[in-house]
Amino acid sequence: MNIKLKRVGLIALFITIIQPSNAIAQSNKDGWRSLFNGENLKGWKQLNGKAEYKVENGEIIGVSKIGTPNSFLSTKDMFSDFILEFEVMVDPILNSGVQFRSNSIKSYNDGRVHGYQFELDPSSRAFSGGIYDEARRGWMYPLSLNQKGRSAFKNGTWNKCRIEAIGNSIKTWINGIQCSNLVDNKTASGFIALQVHSIGSKAKDGKQIKWRNIRVKTDNLVSSTWTQDPEVQEVSFLKNELTDTEKRNGWRLLWDGKTSNGWRGAKRDDFPKSGWGMKDGILTVLATDGGESTGPGDIVTTDVFSNFELELEFKITEGANSGIKYFVDPNLNKGAGSAIGCEFQILDDKKHPDAKKGTNGNRTIGSLYDLMTAEGHTIAGRGKQFKGIGKWNKARIIVNGGNVEHWLNNEKVIEYDRFSHMFRALVAYSKYKKWDNFGQWPAGHILLQDHGDTVHFRSIKIREFN
Repeated sequence: MNIKLKRVGLIALFITIIQPSNAIAQSNKDGWRSLFNGENLKGWKQLNGKAEYKVENGEIIGVSKIGTPNSFLSTKDMFSDFILEFEVMVDPILNSGVQFRSNSIKSYNDGRVHGYQFELDPSSRAFSGGIYDEARRGWMYPLSLNQKGRSAFKNGTWNKCRIEAIGNSIKTWINGIQCSNLVDNKTASGFIALQVHSIGSKAKDGKQIKWRNIRVKTDNLVSSTWTQDPEVQEVSFLKNELTDTEKRNGWRLLWDGKTSNGWRGAKRDDFPKSGWGMKDGILTVLATDGGESTGPGDIVTTDVFSNFELELEFKITEGANSGIKYFVDPNLNKGAGSAIGCEFQILDDKKHPDAKKGTNGNRTIGSLYDLMTAEGHTIAGRGKQFKGIGKWNKARIIVNGGNVEHWLNNEKVIEYDRFSHMFRALVAYSKYKKWDNFGQWPAGHILLQDHGDTVHFRSIKIREFN
């Protein structure tokens, strides 16, 4: 063979060999690295359940298995701030998710995987891209808050997904559509894991979830973030603290987390001397005899409000009763009992007898007390979402002109027009019928109720509308 041709052939072979290396170097140069080599599960480990994970055709395949708990294929590496991208296809009969900033430690439920989950939900509920807190707090960002996001996930095809977790900000996208916008500082770091959900029927046995093109970026993140969709509502779980977005949008803390500033007794000029505690950023009404305002009494804001959005977190003890009232006029009832106003009911529906009183459950949690029953309004067939006794639940009340909404854990449970004939008719057959123009006053105080049971409040904030 001609030496010159042999040299050319060697050069060509050398170029062929180094080209993939250059491509990898380029991939690393822009900050992304693959979490899956396309061939095996090197760098991953399985936790909790016994569902099968395998590699075929450059894909990680999870296979559902009856009789085993949730299974997780976890990265061995831990991640704090990152951008994660992956593609996924889910059998429409299954539910799945991708864990992030998650952990498995012996001291927590004997190693149960817990932490944030990017939901994969092919059902008609369509919560894919929402954020669920696995084995801890449940739904943090349900897609009941984002109807456009509910249409992002497509069944029967590959879906391109993205998670941006930077500091306390967590945002998600599916197929370029933003789904979630969460602010939370519960967990700063953890592994990434692919979930095969537990199943309870043979019809779901042996079904598959497939992942591919899983990559992560951990440096120079701010310059790589996607533009925030202004229509995707921010939800914050920071304790007694406002985000920059909330400040720009006119929110302010209604309780500063430390003092009684801005509050007084409903039937007195000062704050109760005892019976209401303030510790570790939590405002607590302490148990007495279970009676209505027979202990320290209700407390109200010193300010009055007309058009507003109020949000807070509450935690009730077993059998407890309380409430959040608005359009309160303390002068209407100077005698025994609570001050008068519209009420977002707070109640242990299972243990407190008041749940069975009233009409059709209109005294249960989230209800417009004694007038309208709380029920799921945002997702067909989905009831109200109460996280349970001893857990923090989020309440939101929105008043804009005549329109009023109650939200429980970021899902709407009540909507009414306080100036409508229907509302007036409801009042006429309620305990409020003796108060003229009940619920239709132009403004009123906001009240936290003493009903003789221990109930905790925090992160009380408000913004007003013109």
